[in-house]
Amino acid sequence: MTSTKTSVFSSRILAAVGVLAVAAALTFAAYMVGPGSSDSDSGKDASASTSPSADASADAAEGPQPDLDAIPDVVAEVNGEEVTKDEFVPIYEAAFQQAAAQAQMSGEQPDEEALRKQTADNLVDTELLMQEAESRGLEVTDEAVDAELTDLAEQNGMKSAEELLEAVEAQGVSADQAREQVETQALVEQLVADENGPIEPTDKELRAIYDQAKQQQAASGGGGQEFPPFAQVRDQLVEQATSQETGRVATALVDDLRKDADITINL
Repeated sequence: MTSTKTSVFSSRILAAVGVLAVAAALTFAAYMVGPGSSDSDSGKDASASTSPSADASADAAEGPQPDLDAIPDVVAEVNGEEVTKDEFVPIYEAAFQQAAAQAQMSGEQPDEEALRKQTADNLVDTELLMQEAESRGLEVTDEAVDAELTDLAEQNGMKSAEELLEAVEAQGVSADQAREQVETQALVEQLVADENGPIEPTDKELRAIYDQAKQQQAASGGGGQEFPPFAQVRDQLVEQATSQETGRVATALVDDLRKDADITINL
């Protein structure tokens, strides 16, 4: 079984995460996806930055911390493959930090039980997809991982993949973990292409996403801000449309794989 079992699903669809302000989640591809995404994601501002606020990340790190004592050494078993505490903890910690940052406005504490369940389910989904990719003979080369890291670095205003990995490591995530996450994401994309063919969004689909984002900005009181023209954000719209379709196909695939899978969650 492949070792790339870190989750690509810390919030069911990972879109526009950027340079790892919550790097422990290992969700730094602008188009990372996972099962369970909702249509509400399609309304995100197409002109938004792909990097969350570093200040928000720092605030989350200084806030409440998750209780890790009750997490077993083996969090789940999927068709005989173990999902370990070591794999679970960094994903869960990042999800907790995100929830804590979002809860600051309301003053409520994050629902740790729900977050633990979601994280475990996400890791199970990832493992199922990795097993399916392996069964189909799909693989990702080191060169492809290097190229993706370089692209991610450029997207986030960095000069090289090395600089990106240094930023990741400064957040407590090893370079090996980061590379595994990129490999996992690439395998998911290959699996989706193998399942459903290449994804090629039409201009009509891109216009629909663009118009919805524009309407949402106006509804949220940001109508006074200048909205970028379609041509300026077309590449971002393509990434968003691709991530949505990838998430849809992956969701359907996971649903099928779960029907015949032997899954035990020990939380």
